[in-house]
Amino acid sequence: MATPSPLRTVRDLLRLAVSRFTAARLSFGHGSANAYDEAAYLVLHTLNLPLDTLDPFLDARLLPEEVEAVLKVIDRRVNERVPAAYITHEAYMHGLRFYVDSRVIVPRSFIGELLQEGLEPWVGESGSIGPVLELCTGSGCLPILAAHVWPHAKIDAVDISPDALAVARRNVADYKMDDRIRLYEGDLYAPLPHGATYDVILTNPPYVNEASMQALPAEYQAEPRIALAGGDDGMDVVRRIIAGAKARLNPGGVLVVEIGNEHANVEAAFPELEIVWLPVSAGDEQVFLLTYDALPG
Repeated sequence: MATPSPLRTVRDLLRLAVSRFTAARLSFGHGSANAYDEAAYLVLHTLNLPLDTLDPFLDARLLPEEVEAVLKVIDRRVNERVPAAYITHEAYMHGLRFYVDSRVIVPRSFIGELLQEGLEPWVGESGSIGPVLELCTGSGCLPILAAHVWPHAKIDAVDISPDALAVARRNVADYKMDDRIRLYEGDLYAPLPHGATYDVILTNPPYVNEASMQALPAEYQAEPRIALAGGDDGMDVVRRIIAGAKARLNPGGVLVVEIGNEHANVEAAFPELEIVWLPVSAGDEQVFLLTYDALPG
């Protein structure tokens, strides 16, 4: 006679997941900040329960096949050390859901926070924003967020990775924004139409310096290196973006660049530029802005 499983409820599986995630010393930051939040997300997602409603289901008795499905997800998260988003194929930013897989980094950007306020006071009223460019688009999350904030904006988004653009196309199609967001494959400004200029350029480029790349936890190493690695000082791609930005901006426009923890390297690489650091929830050293007049060239 088979021994009944001691795992019978959502509470049992949640406790087990937290214990295993903590014992394995997993790293977080791809949508969840700690073992409990990630465990709750993965359990609820696997059981097809509302992601924002845990308490009513904590003591619900589960079918054996449901327990087995959750255990498989817990095992994969611990053994493969991949971001949870690669297991569930979804990530959320500011209430919007995006499809993701290992062809793109998991969507996360402090520029998304700034877009919620329309980048005020650095750009005009939301209805006045025309053409927008986003470089290194990855999953396409930022142009989709921008399209929600700036209702009349037409947005061009570029990525050098055909795999990333396949994911971006899926997300653009999911939001039925093919008429407002155009995707281009190529190296930064190179694939854009000749003479195209923009009111705003946004970018969350590869910026991690090489020493930091070597020290990244396994979950971050599982993401595409091309989307993270920025050379010895992290500024290889950023330099090229800044060098070409003025030719692609309309007078009065702005360039907004996310650089994570590379504040010191930005200051060292561009001491002559009048950089404006924009405050976000993680502080005021994560995202910077350059006006049209402050850009070189």
